Amino acid sequence: MKVVKFGGSSMADAGQYRKIRDILLSDPERRVVIVSAAGKRFKDDHKITDLLYLCYAHTQYGVDCSGVFQMIESRYLEIRDQLGLELDLEPEFADLKRRIDAKQVTQDELASRGEYFSARLMAAYLGFQFIDAADWVKFNFDGTVDQEATYEALRGQVRGLGAVIPGFYGLMPDGRIRTFSRGGSDITGALAAAALDAEVYENWTDVSGILMADPRIVEDPQTIPEVTYDELRELSYSGAQVLHEGTIFPVREKNIPLNIRNTNAPDDPGTIIQERFDQDSDPKRFITGITGKKDFTIISISKRGMSSQVGVLRRVLTVLERHNISVDYVPNGIDNVSVVVPTESVAASLYTILGEIQKEVEPDTLDVHDQIAVVAAVGRKMAFRPGISGQIFATLGQAGINIRMINQGPDELNIIFGVDNRDFAAAIRVLYNSFVK
Repeated sequence: MKVVKFGGSSMADAGQYRKIRDILLSDPERRVVIVSAAGKRFKDDHKITDLLYLCYAHTQYGVDCSGVFQMIESRYLEIRDQLGLELDLEPEFADLKRRIDAKQVTQDELASRGEYFSARLMAAYLGFQFIDAADWVKFNFDGTVDQEATYEALRGQVRGLGAVIPGFYGLMPDGRIRTFSRGGSDITGALAAAALDAEVYENWTDVSGILMADPRIVEDPQTIPEVTYDELRELSYSGAQVLHEGTIFPVREKNIPLNIRNTNAPDDPGTIIQERFDQDSDPKRFITGITGKKDFTIISISKRGMSSQVGVLRRVLTVLERHNISVDYVPNGIDNVSVVVPTESVAASLYTILGEIQKEVEPDTLDVHDQIAVVAAVGRKMAFRPGISGQIFATLGQAGINIRMINQGPDELNIIFGVDNRDFAAAIRVLYNSFVK
């Protein structure tokens, strides 16, 4: 059995519903379907979830939300009518509007109705069983998911040939609806796949997998065919817009492969994500992906004899901790150490931090470099290729790009370097064209 999840763009209109039906019919193992609320149909369209949050905000300020609510209701009724379904949703919408006007609906419950109505329509369209997420996704009082109770509840719910489940929400112990904070439907899909010990968890969206570089920087970048969970974490941390780590934990925990697919190009194989691969699809390629972020600040501390003094780095990090500053990277030498932090996080307190470091460490020099971008080349096979770092840095040097910082972990899963903000896009293009194309 395969558990499949369809995102908002896949649920945008009746035409997308028909694509989903064809995808499911093409593989009878796709039996459990998780759906998001309807997304945008075109650039300036509204996501249903955004409209639901707007509707709630109206009520909190005593403003009538009837116009916004009508947009939400008509969107789903239009999908129903275009699919020719005999599903009486009007009474449910009328009851929901009555409860909104009486202020009997929480923000989380209202926000969850987009997924709820999507699932009701999809279940009717496919002839599948509808399973409300509130009947099996169990939250603890602290907002975490009670995985054992959640898995057991779903196993007792699924029956027959197919089931459709709304994503994004579950139930608190006191009976209130609660939504996930981010990547909600992705989490629901991963929980369902783990609960049912699925062969594969397919996450269908509007791209054919994870790209090797940002398409806004590199023209038509290739798709990553295979990526490990560790590589995915590195890519995500370093700036790639991929699945959030928390959304895939349930399937990673059970070593269930995750396949990112494209609803609009269903024949594309997409990207497979799993713990490890026995054989590589492309043994010649050693870089999995290239990503990065701009606007970092490097605080550099040097002091003669630092390597023989105990606790210098600890004192520096303690100063940053007092100011609630998270450190991204800590490149160091014999008598110097640097900390790389997001510029935004230190903008308001930089001079106070420098003063405290000066007092705590008494360095010989204390320098600040801003307007720094961090670029990461990620790949599990780089550790087995001698001289990769040298090749990368030589290539950047030939392109006239000055490297301001270098950092590489002992597992050699990535090579991270800093460049000036103005060289960010050029550095990514140079690496992609030299080592991927």
